Order: sequence, then structure tokens, then C-alpha cells
Amino acid sequence: MRTITSDSGQQETVTVRRSESADAQGIDSLVSPSALGVFGRVNVIQLLEKANLAITLANEKDDIVAHASFFDHPAGDLVDQAHWEPFLRKHFSAENCTVSRPVNTLFLHLFVTQTNFATASVKEIIRAVFNAIPELEHICLVSPSINDLEPALVAIFEPLESLTDPGPLCVALICHRQKHCPRLHIRPARVEDHDDIMRILDQQTKQLSAINQPYFLAEVIEAQNEENRTAVCEVDRVAAGFIVVSTDVDLKQLCDNFELNEFNGLFKRHAAITDPKGNEEEARQTPSSTPQQEEAQLTEAGEFSEQPNAFSIQFFIIDKNYETRSVDFIPYVFKLFPDLNFCTITVPTSCPEFPLLQSFLRVPARPTSSPLCELYMFCHNGMRSVDVRPAVAADQPAVSDLVKGLRLHETLLQDLDCFFNTRSDTDGVPLQAFVAQVDGRAVGILIISDEQDVEYIRAHYNIENFIYFSHHRYEEHAQIRHFVLRPSFQHFSRHLFKEALRLAHRSCLHHRVYPNYSSQENSCVHHLDFILNCAVPVHPRRQIIYPLEELGTNAPSRRITEDQAPFALNLISRKLTMEPKVTVNARIVVVGASDTGLSFLEVLSLCPHLRFNNLTLISTHGFPGNYNHEDVGFLSSSHAYSSRNLAQLPLHFSTNVVTGKMVGINRKSKHVRVSGGKRVAYDHLILCTGLQYQVPCPSGVDLSQTVSNSKLQSRSVHRRYSGPVPSNLFTLNDLYDCMAARRWLSANFVELEDDAIVYGNNIDVYTTVETLLDLGISSSRIHLVLPPPEPGVSCFSDPAVEKAVMTALEKAEVQVHRNCLLAHMNNGEHPDPLTSVSFTTDVEPLHLQCGVFINLSTKSVDYDAFRSINDSFLVFDSRLVIDATFHTSDPAIYGAGPLTKFSRRYHTDEWSHGHFNSKEVGQELAATMLMLFDPTLEPPDTPTPDMDRLVPLYKQAKIQGGKLPGGLNYLHVTKPSATNLTDPPVKHLQDGEIVTGRVETGNYFCLHLDCNELVETLTCLSLKPLPVSNYLTLYGKHQQLLGQLLTRYHQGLIHDLYSFFRQSSCLAVYHDRFSDLEQELQQITAPSLKGDVWRQQATVDGSDGFGDTETGAAVRSRAVRFLTYNRNLLPMFSCPGQL
Repeated sequence: MRTITSDSGQQETVTVRRSESADAQGIDSLVSPSALGVFGRVNVIQLLEKANLAITLANEKDDIVAHASFFDHPAGDLVDQAHWEPFLRKHFSAENCTVSRPVNTLFLHLFVTQTNFATASVKEIIRAVFNAIPELEHICLVSPSINDLEPALVAIFEPLESLTDPGPLCVALICHRQKHCPRLHIRPARVEDHDDIMRILDQQTKQLSAINQPYFLAEVIEAQNEENRTAVCEVDRVAAGFIVVSTDVDLKQLCDNFELNEFNGLFKRHAAITDPKGNEEEARQTPSSTPQQEEAQLTEAGEFSEQPNAFSIQFFIIDKNYETRSVDFIPYVFKLFPDLNFCTITVPTSCPEFPLLQSFLRVPARPTSSPLCELYMFCHNGMRSVDVRPAVAADQPAVSDLVKGLRLHETLLQDLDCFFNTRSDTDGVPLQAFVAQVDGRAVGILIISDEQDVEYIRAHYNIENFIYFSHHRYEEHAQIRHFVLRPSFQHFSRHLFKEALRLAHRSCLHHRVYPNYSSQENSCVHHLDFILNCAVPVHPRRQIIYPLEELGTNAPSRRITEDQAPFALNLISRKLTMEPKVTVNARIVVVGASDTGLSFLEVLSLCPHLRFNNLTLISTHGFPGNYNHEDVGFLSSSHAYSSRNLAQLPLHFSTNVVTGKMVGINRKSKHVRVSGGKRVAYDHLILCTGLQYQVPCPSGVDLSQTVSNSKLQSRSVHRRYSGPVPSNLFTLNDLYDCMAARRWLSANFVELEDDAIVYGNNIDVYTTVETLLDLGISSSRIHLVLPPPEPGVSCFSDPAVEKAVMTALEKAEVQVHRNCLLAHMNNGEHPDPLTSVSFTTDVEPLHLQCGVFINLSTKSVDYDAFRSINDSFLVFDSRLVIDATFHTSDPAIYGAGPLTKFSRRYHTDEWSHGHFNSKEVGQELAATMLMLFDPTLEPPDTPTPDMDRLVPLYKQAKIQGGKLPGGLNYLHVTKPSATNLTDPPVKHLQDGEIVTGRVETGNYFCLHLDCNELVETLTCLSLKPLPVSNYLTLYGKHQQLLGQLLTRYHQGLIHDLYSFFRQSSCLAVYHDRFSDLEQELQQITAPSLKGDVWRQQATVDGSDGFGDTETGAAVRSRAVRFLTYNRNLLPMFSCPGQL
């Protein structure tokens, strides 16, 4: 918050922030005749979309006090935006002015303000702009209008001297940093500065560790020598910042823990040629040949010098009011050690990234190490200015040298050749290439092409979360084909992309990242992190599954509906080129690639303004994105993630995946032990392993004795099998297990005559039987062995589905054995290979020959996970115990998903995370964690004692689906429900069941509505493939939104729900933004709703229930706007003016 004073002395407290699209109306209202005279007529929305930086001052009521928009080129048509430099040099000059270049210059395109605050507002905005952009030196105002400027602008800007007569018909003015926000004065620290420094330290004790010795800093200042130096930044003769630098750097430890090969381990290289004085300076500054050997190059012998080439920042603190100017220290500290090329700083992983580090390069840790800190470094060459220009043929050798040895560098060079020869690639797509150079030396290359799939991207990705699509022409979209930049200049990445957009006359750069297994990957990128630091990840959109044949010419364009290889999309737009991200280095480790864990990682990795550098997933079989349920079979699906969904998310490149099982947790040293001996350090540990099927433990009873199953079942619940696992016994818990079983069956079983035994009592055993039949295994060889079910628990909540499945098994002649418990494997002898199994039943024992045993029984906590939790003294009560905010008994360890249960102090044993949608649970966990890292979020209110005893209840549906015997495609969507309910049963709508079709004919569809006429349960059983994503959107929808479904059903107008939901009129409901329309309509209609009057009227006469009232007109208008705006996906709807 800042306080500004009007010309009349009135004071106003304002917030200085970046402008938002919602500010457009307020900004437009401030446009005065004098502003029109200087800046001309402007489209405010267009301006906000294309501005590199837009600043707004808003008062406490959020009213707009002032606004300014800045671009990287002059306004109007005076000069092409790519050629403004020679234009200014030719026609204007300024005294005592450094050269205006793209890297240090912005242009004012609009300034509006409340009249009485004009002078104070423009000063505050100029100050904020210079503070926000460290490299900025000049702000220019070049206007085709020669009208008189507002007095407030005259006080800030000074005219440029005209060099030509007659010159261009424009006014050119400039504003210098030095006059409004000068760089900090840096000088050696003195003992007298101690009190000023301690004052700053006292203000920031929450961020920095307190120093116990009261005069420690004074002693450091007094003891400085050639190896240890101190400095302060001075404002008004008062120390406002303090830095301690030293040449005492443990380079061996840094090299052991961090990837420093690109910098020769921060050692000086051997000089290939030395002068008589032994000076190695020339050798040190010899240009390196590859980005992998950044500042040095090995001699032919391949040996490093033992002489260090780095110094370190050992202590740094600065007043919060000046922290954006922290970078002013860098030139000074390099002057203290002129023979050293690198400045390093190490910070704890839990420390938020402060502004000084935004100019430093973060060095990744080695995969084999777990350092307790993050290493940042800055290269001396990084202080040089980077120029960006279009590539020319003479750049070919330098670029070849730059990219030598990089993955896919041949593809980059081929595209560069195509650009030089034809300006397009081999498919005729136009190319543009730009070179970044420092002192005439190429340090980067960027090749972009026209984006050919703009409509596809708009339809499949939420790009409109970041841009107003209609304000960007198709030709303004481009795709990043190749990008290489030397690490020393990574802090110029934003400038490189900004310049490429300006020189290429583009407004958006798209970057696609394909999964590792994809054949579409053909981009040479070094380093990907440099792009990710500048771009925002774009969330994929849920797609409508269209009945294309029925829609005919009313279907969306083929450009939208055709399949493409899935990719994750990142976006760089003009307004994002000067918007820094908040970097989070905290080590967040997720154990378990469950729906809960993946959704947690999804939320974090898709935060547009946060960059999580240390996300780690520990998974038994690695990243789960290589297989699809539909292709692999065996297990049922929650429809949370498919391989395509995962390929469209940034998880596969933003998350470090550790393959293995968690076998231990060391809470004191904060690391997880993984099978294979690896240790993974954490600051925050997320346990969401879920529940797994366990290897069955035979009861071992004497089958000659009569033993009841009830006694055996209660006795075997806590038994664990510890013997050798037979090679032909498969316990299936994930798609990796299923794929391994599928391969083994195809190679070793399908062609034989042995029997297959499927053991378990849940939906997975039925989907497994169907998979075995699909593999070509004869039904007579398949034995389905069902253990006694738990009381009141059924595999299928709908009796009709269960009946259909049993009928299909009987028809296929699959042998079903009920109420069986495993007693012996191989009659108690060595179990590998497994050739026979015995079961106890309610009558005679069951003996079966066995060629393969597929186990899907007894889901519980994995034993290694249990041991890890129990041995680390976390509270475990049949499940990991958590509170309502996911915390375990250790504040650094969180739990979520079916692995957990709520603490008994909540007195709610009937509810746990396992009763809810696991994906939603993971999203809520991520929202809780973001409170720790996202500075834009306000901390939640402390709950009252009564509210603190409540557990959260989630709303999304529980989903289960799969392919059942008989080729029946099954989908069941239902409201979360508790076990052992003591409350009165939930009220259902009388006659609220809608059923069409029959299970016998394979077209069964059942809907249940709750007492509010909302869809509460959906069950599909069909011989035809199901448009699952369409049907999932029906949950929670009011039957009125579904075309007055209930009324029409009772009138006998609906005979087949499958056909009904394929109608064009229903497709809008499946749109991913339909829920936004619902919320808007609720806001419109809420004041006019009185009881059920409107609903009764709509039911009687079939109207919308609002008649000709203003509310009805508003509803219809908003619906038309929705259909018009989303016409690319909903062309089957006719809107006004189209007939």
C-alpha cells in the first residue's frame, strides 16, 4: 500500500498492481480529451492484451485512480515495431543519455488518471515500473500527436532533441531512471553501519535466522581482508542493505552435490597459451564451443586447474523497500574479485526466493545427492547486455558450434538451413529464426514457426484463461520449434522471447512438450527450465464426445475433432514477458502414484504464477502414463486419468520420478528410504499410497477337519504371506502389473490347456475375467473363486447389473465358486510354480489345478508402507491418522486418500477419504498446501473450537467403470456415502428413478434423482462403447437443465436415454464451461425465485418458468452469449442473426 497526495493536498491510500482485464471499464472511464489528444483513440482491452507491462493504481474501494500501459515499441504507425531503434537514432538524441535499446527501454502508450491525482499518480507509476524491471533505463513517449502534454507528464518526461529537419510529425520524450529511481549506491561497509544493518535484521527475523552474538556483524566488517569483503547499499546516507562475500568456497562439496560440469566445476581451466607473466586471463575468456562447457573448456588432456574460479555470498540482507534493487550489488562484488568469473550463493530449500536470486541461475542437484540447500550462481559475462536480431546465413557456423552435442541438434540445424533457403520448413510452414548475441558472439538461438493448429489448441486447452482470443489474429500465434541459450544468460530468457515477439510481429508463443515415448518430439531445447520459467502451463480442456455421423455438417470443424498426439502446452504472451514467477524450492515428496497423488501434483504444476522446482513422486513402477485401461484391461477404472490426460499435463517434465517403494521414513533428518537404497530428502512429505491387493496367505488348515469359513475369515484378516511368491501368481494393483500379466499370459499361457484362477470378490475380478476371455482363453479354463462377501457389501449397487453379469458368466460357461477361502498352495509344498490350490467352503473343500493364479483379494495398506509409518511413530490406527487439514502427528507429513482415516476425536468413523472422489481429495490437499507458498492467497480464518471438530465432506461423484463379462461396458457414478450410517436415510425424490432399456439387450441406463431433482446416481450397461466424459457431466445437474427430463419421461416421450443424450440439444451440457453458465444463471434467477412457482409453471406449460419478465430475458440473453462465444465447439446451435 502507498499513499499519494493530490494537487489540492488530499491523500489517498492506493495499491500499485499489475492491471487486469476487469480494470478495462474503469480505465476507459478515465480517458480524458487531453489523453485522447496525446495517445489517440485506444481499445483498452486490446491495450491490456498486448502491453508488455500495465500498471494500475486502485484505492481501498478498488476504484481505478490511474493507469499506464507500456510497450516495447512506439505507439501508432510512425515506424514498424521491429525497426524503432534506427528510427530514433536517426531523428533524435538526448544529452547525458545511455543508448536506448530494446533491453533497457519501454514506451508509454497510455496514461489516464483522476485529474486531481495526476502528478502523484504518474510519479508512483514510474517509480513502480523502474523498481519492477531492474534492466530498464528509459521510458519513452513517442506520439504522432503534437498537442500539449498534460502537466503531470511534462514534469516527468523531457523532450528528445531533433536531429533532422523536417523531422517526423511526432513528439518524442524520454524519462530516465537516474532522475526517478536511481540505482543504489554501493560502498564498502563500515563498523558505523552496524546499527542500521541490525535494524533491518530485526525487521526480518521471521525470514532470517536470528544472530545470537550482538556484535557479530561488526566483527565481520572489522575483520574483512582480501578474501572476505563486505559492502552496504546506501540510501540518504543510511545503510539499507548489507552483503558479505568470500573466496572461501568448498568447490569439492558443491561439485559432489550439484551439476556443475557445464562450468568446469567452478575451477579455472588450463590456459592453452600463456603470456610470459603466466596470465591466464586470455584463456579464461576464450569463447567456449558448446553450451555444456559454458565459461571454460578442457584442454586436450582433459584436466582441470585446481585454482578456484568462484566466490560466494555468505550473508545478504536488504530493506524490503529496496529489495527489487538487490541486483545493483552484483557489479560491485565482481569488482572486488576481478579475476573470478562466478558468484555463488546457497540458500535453504525452504527459503522463499528473494529478488536477488531472480537474476541468478539455479543449478540443479545431482540425481545421486540430496543437498540441504539450493545453489544459485551468476556468471561475470551475465552482466553484459544481450542483443536479439533475426538470424542471417553468416550465423550458421556460430550456431552449429553453439548447439553441438545437444539432443536433436541436427533437427535444429536442418530447420535453420530451411529458414536461410526458403524461409519455411519441408512442409511449407513459415519459419523465423533469431540469434541472441553478446559482444558479437552468439549465445542463443530461437526458431519459431507459424502455429498451424490454433483452433485445435483453443478447443483442447484453456488458453483463454490467459488471453482474449478474439484480440489475437491467427498470424500472431507462433510455435517454438527450437530454443538454445547459454546458462550464463538464462536471466535474459524473458528478454529473448519478448524481442522475438516484437521482431516477428507476434503476440503469443506456444511450446509443446511431448512425453518421452512420443515420436512427435523434434524440438531441440536447452534448457527446458528456461522456457518453463517464462511460460505459463495451460490446462487441457475436457472434451465433448460428439456423435459425428448424426451431426453431419453441424459437427465442429475437423481441425478440432481430429486426433493429434497428446502434448503439454506452455504459453508465452506479450503481457507475460515481464511478469515474474514465484519460485518455490521446498522439497515436496509425494509417495504413491494414486489418483490422489497425481491430482495433488497436477494442481501444483499448473499454478501459472508459481514454479515448483522440487516436486518428487515416489512410485513403485515409475510414472504411470505409458498405458491405458482400455488397452490393458484387468482392473476397473476410476476414469480420473488416462495416458492421454497425463501426456497433456506438465507432470512428466516438472516432476522428478523415483521408481521404487517407500521402505522407511526418517523424521529427524527428513528423508524417505526407497527400495534399492536411495534416500529422498523432503521438506513436506505427502503420503497417499492408497490400498493395495495383498498376496493371499493360505490358512493352512487341515482339510480333513471340518472348519467354518467364518472362523477362518476372522483369523486370516491380519495374516501376512511371507513365503516365496510363485512366478505364476499375479497380484494386480496398477497398469504396470496388468501389462506384465498380459505379456506373461500371451507368452506362456494362452496356447496351453491349464486353468486360470481369479480370486477375489469385487468388480475387478469380473473385469479380469472379461480380459482373459478377450485374450482368447477358453471360458472352460477360467475359474472365478469368490471369497465370502462382507455383510451388506455388494460389487454392484444395482441388482440388475449384478444379475446381467452372472447371466453372462453362466452363458460363457465360466465356472464360479462362491464362499471359498484359500487353504493351501501346492498342498503346502514349495509354491513355485503354482500347480494346485485348495479352498475351504461352506461344504466340501475345493481342489483346483492351476496354471495361473490372479489375485484380487484383501485390499489393505501395503506392508512396507505400514512399516515405514509405524516405525517412524506416526499415529496408525488401521489407517494413517490425519486431522481435517490432512496433517499427521508430524507437521511436515501429510496424508490423503484411502490410506488415511480421521482422528477418533472427530467421532466420525463412518467417513474417511476412501468414501470420496480421490481426485477431489488430492485437489483439496493441494489447495491446503498452496497456502504455504502462494503470496496471493490470504491465510484462512482460524476455525472456532466447534468448527475445528468437523471433518470436510467433498461433493464430486465416486466413479467406477470397466468392461464386464459379455462385452458389457459399465459405468457407475454415485454420490459419496458413509458406511454404517446412524443418521436418517437421505430423502430421494418419489418417482425419481428413470430407467430405459434392459440388461438383457445391452442398453440399460438408470438415473436416480435426489429430492431436489438433481442427478444423484447414474448407471450404464451397454454393449456399445460409452461416451464416459459426456455422462460424467450429468452428475449433479438439475433435470430441468437436461431438457425437463423427468417430465418427458413420465409423459412417455423418452424410450432410450442413450439416444436422448446423443441429441444435439444435450451437447451444450457436456461443454466444460457449462458449469460457469449455470452459476451465472443462478445469480440472475436467485432474486426472482419464490418457492417452486417458477418450476410449477415450467412443468405445466413447458416454458422457462419466467414468462416475459426481465429475468427471463436476461437468462435467454446469457444463454445466447454462451452459445455464440463457444460456437467453435457448439456449431449445432443456431444463434440470432445466423438464419
